[in-house]
Amino acid sequence: MGLKAADALEIKLDELATYLRTNHSAYMDIEGKCYYLTDVNEHAWRVQDTEQLNDKGHFTDASELVDTVSEFVALPFYDGKSISDLFDQATFFASEKPEE
Repeated sequence: MGLKAADALEIKLDELATYLRTNHSAYMDIEGKCYYLTDVNEHAWRVQDTEQLNDKGHFTDASELVDTVSEFVALPFYDGKSISDLFDQATFFASEKPEE
């Protein structure tokens, strides 16, 4: 998992799928909550809640796994709403690699 960038992404909904395929993850802020949008070894996609950690210290899953980015962007996870439903109210941030 990467670190949330300080500056918001300038991105449109129709660009989000390509961004995720290329960068493999992003953060999404919505209504005071932060979610990590990420792939699992480039084979499946999921939303994770950054406020809850599991016993391994990783973010907990807030959605089921789906196979494609198109499914992922349309997957309801937040009060029955998907990333595409929430896009206009959300702010997106890059996920940056931590410095070593």
